[in-house]
Formats: sequence, structure tokens, C-alpha cells
Amino acid sequence: MSPFLNSILVRRSVLKRLSVGAAAAACGTPMTGSEARSNPMNKVPVVLVHGGWRGGWSWRRVADRLRAEGHPVYAPSLTGLADRSHLATADVGLSTHVRDIVNLIEWEDLENVVICGHSYGGMVITGAIDRVGSRIRAAVFLDAFVPSDGASLWDHLPEPIRERFLAAAAGGDFVPPPPAASFLVNEANRAWVDAKCTPQPMKTFTEPVGTVAAREAVPTKVYVSATAYNSPAFAPFVAALREDPTWSVLEIAAGHDLEIDTPDRVAEIVLAAAA
Repeated sequence: MSPFLNSILVRRSVLKRLSVGAAAAACGTPMTGSEARSNPMNKVPVVLVHGGWRGGWSWRRVADRLRAEGHPVYAPSLTGLADRSHLATADVGLSTHVRDIVNLIEWEDLENVVICGHSYGGMVITGAIDRVGSRIRAAVFLDAFVPSDGASLWDHLPEPIRERFLAAAAGGDFVPPPPAASFLVNEANRAWVDAKCTPQPMKTFTEPVGTVAAREAVPTKVYVSATAYNSPAFAPFVAALREDPTWSVLEIAAGHDLEIDTPDRVAEIVLAAAA
């Protein structure tokens, strides 16, 4: 068994021992910037980057579990989305969202970071690592895009999915959120997800990322595949990374929004990366 997989098993045991009281306390007041920076338990900071049309709200369940273990957790909404949807303009692109995360890491003085990106968030964390790679200890791609040098998300989309994006945008600058059911979100969570999602600027999908050398130099790299969703957009990443000994590829038998439907499993993977 690989050290990373062994670490996941250890962390699974720890999570099972969390009391209901501790979990309830973690659901209370989010950690402030000053509290996170002081980090009295000297725990690894975790930065969680949401996927397309979503926001920091989508990480709530995972963040609660990580905070219960003492980790400083940051789950911002990217510019123009969710609680920052009032900032949405056609000029908001991938580079805007990369800067969101780079600024967070720099202004919060974060070091030795575990960064996790879901779906479109894989584009964002790749760009962020390119700028602050020396501060990153582990990167987790949660059913996410793993772009190649100079590629955009658009470049990695199969043609039928591109056509759906274009049809949904109807010639405009924003792509409305697809229904949660299309991502195979658990039925119990679909209404909540649909109510929270917001339109996303098209430029975030078409603007290219920079170089990826810094991402490949991160010591621990993990890809998590949502096997029930099994998107043709992600299948090439899974196949390629399985052949790369510098990556660990894991599977969760669930729909695309793993952080919403399987927060315990996602939390234990992030904890293992932080170990």
C-alpha cells in the first residue's frame, strides 16, 4: 500500500472518532483571518476552490470537518459568483480567479498549503500554483480539469459539451448554471444546489492558463474521480495520471459534486494530503 493511501486509512479512523459535539462546534462561527494566521495547533492551512457556477458555500460540509480537526480553512467565492455575484462582468476571466486565490494566500501569509480545486477549480489552482508554487505542499484535483500548458477549459471540452455551453449562453457573455441533476448531484441536495448557483462569465472558460511546470513540481498530487458521473471531459486526465507515478488517482462512486454529496470521504482525502 502506498504511503498516501495508508494515510487516508488513518485519517478515516480519526474522522470516525469525531464526536457530534465537535462537529456541531465546527459548524458555528467560521475562523477569522487573524485566528487562522495564529494557528495555535500548527495545522496545515487548507484552501478550497469551488467549481463552475458555485461558490464557497459548496465547501461548507468539508470545511466543517477540516476545522473540527484544527485546520485553518479558506473557501472563498471567486469574483462574480455566489456572494460575490454583484461583481460579475464580462471581463471576469480565469486570470481574475487565479488572482483571487493568489491574493488570499499572499495576504493571509499562508505557507505549506494544501490546495484543493473542484471541476473548473482545477484550472484556478493550476494558475495559482504557477505563481505561488513554493507555498504549496499538496494539490488535490476533485473531479477537476488538469490543464496542459497554455490551455483553456474550452480546449479540454469535447465538442458536444462546447455546443451546450454556447447554446446556453445564447450569444451572451455569461453561461447560466446547468441543473444539479445534470451533474448527478444526490436528489436530497439538488434543490439547495440549484438555488445557490449563479451564472458564470464565459471568459473564465475561454481564457488560457499559463505554464503547468510548478503544478507538476508539487510534492503531493492527487486526482479524485467521480466514477458515477464519469464525464468524457475528465476521462483523459484520469487515464494519463494513472500512468504518472508522481500522481495518486482515487475514485469515489458518486456524482460530480463530491464535496456536497460525500464530504466525509473528501475530507479524509484532504486530511491525508495534509499529513
